[in-house]
Amino acid sequence: MSDTTPPGSPVPDPNAANGGFQPSGETPKFNPEARHQSRPRLRAVRGFGAQFQGKPAIGLADARQLSDKVVFTAPAFAQVLPLMDGQRSLDEIVSQVGKGLTVEMLQTLVAQLDDACLLEGPGFDALVAKIHADFDASDTLPPGSTATVAEALAQQELGEESTEEQRAEAAPGALARALDKFIAMSLEKAEDPALDELPKAIIAPHIDYFRGWMNYGAIYGRMRVVDRPDRIVILGTNHFGSGTGVVACDKGYETPLGVSPADQTLIAAVRRRLGEGAERLFKDRFDHEREHSIELQIPWIQHVFGKDDAGRQVPVFGALVHDPTVNSGHSYDGKGTGLDEFLDALEGALEEVGGRTLIISSADLSHVGPAFGDQQPVMGDAPEIKQFQQKVLGHDRELLSLVEQNKVDDLLTNMAWQQNPTRWCSVGNIVATMRLAKPGRVRILNYAAAADPQGQGMVSHCAAVMS
Repeated sequence: MSDTTPPGSPVPDPNAANGGFQPSGETPKFNPEARHQSRPRLRAVRGFGAQFQGKPAIGLADARQLSDKVVFTAPAFAQVLPLMDGQRSLDEIVSQVGKGLTVEMLQTLVAQLDDACLLEGPGFDALVAKIHADFDASDTLPPGSTATVAEALAQQELGEESTEEQRAEAAPGALARALDKFIAMSLEKAEDPALDELPKAIIAPHIDYFRGWMNYGAIYGRMRVVDRPDRIVILGTNHFGSGTGVVACDKGYETPLGVSPADQTLIAAVRRRLGEGAERLFKDRFDHEREHSIELQIPWIQHVFGKDDAGRQVPVFGALVHDPTVNSGHSYDGKGTGLDEFLDALEGALEEVGGRTLIISSADLSHVGPAFGDQQPVMGDAPEIKQFQQKVLGHDRELLSLVEQNKVDDLLTNMAWQQNPTRWCSVGNIVATMRLAKPGRVRILNYAAAADPQGQGMVSHCAAVMS
């Protein structure tokens, strides 16, 4: 998903009389006959700061990443957004806000939001229907994040003057070379650059490759010489979806490096063990359409383990795990698949199908800084910033020590008691991986934290192996 302005999107002019927009291209028109525009209900959006023509603005993007359009408007309109609850008319919103707001200004904003599918209504319903139809029409999920990375790497090699066709042709090779480079840099000074055997499970990050290469490389590079697994189970994080419990996927995954087919044998065994409950596990499978935490592992799997003699990649089974510190591991609303129910079914299914299985916990750890709700910046030399950084790193070390000591119940209890103060986003899949693998030993190979250049957010991650 992109935060750039799509064609036809408005460019904000906070001083404009049309509601904060200076249109570029055709501007969507307000429809007074449409009830969903006359009484707008705003969907969950993600706001971020922006600058246009030297003036401040706010961008509004789909928090669930179903729509890839972004609407920009003047910061003053932030106070209008919470009033778009589907209950108030535009006249009522204008009357409540005052401060020079007019119905005409609000109509412009509403039309833009509806065009971007950021309002509940026919446009959004049509978008969801298309996403669901496309999802169910294919046996594999098309590349998303990995395609973007590969194309960017190809452009770096070919130059900005290269054509789209040239970049598409060069993308697989550029991505493969980048993964080799990341592995080489990660293991350059490692005393043990290879594992002796296929581990039971690993922890790898799902942050973008350019900020997480050192931990991707640290774990995947060490598996270049181990036996090829018969299947891989990837447990990820549900960042944007609507599922309230564990959400499984019955699709394979495509990247610029090829297609990893779904392990239909394992999926069928899981379904049999869940019985009627299988419908709940796969009901929100569409959450996987925009989810990156599983997809980002696939190129590494394809690159490190390669194809078998029949030209097939290792089959995979992906599932997104909710936060088990909420509602004691049951689904958030009691209608989804709980953690214990899922693990019991998956463990039995793996025993049934046999063979060598590698379990991957696709996990990022702390998410701190203003971008995540903290008041404290995360970059700079000020004493309070350094103190904040050390507090976060210390908290991560404390919790990772529980992981390394194989104390999964203590990790869960500690996180629940502290209410996850640094926002570890992958408690669920870490706990699930440890309970499923039942390792005799857990080893943290590397730990890192990466901040954005503006110091608005810092994300930490690690590489670990369970044997």
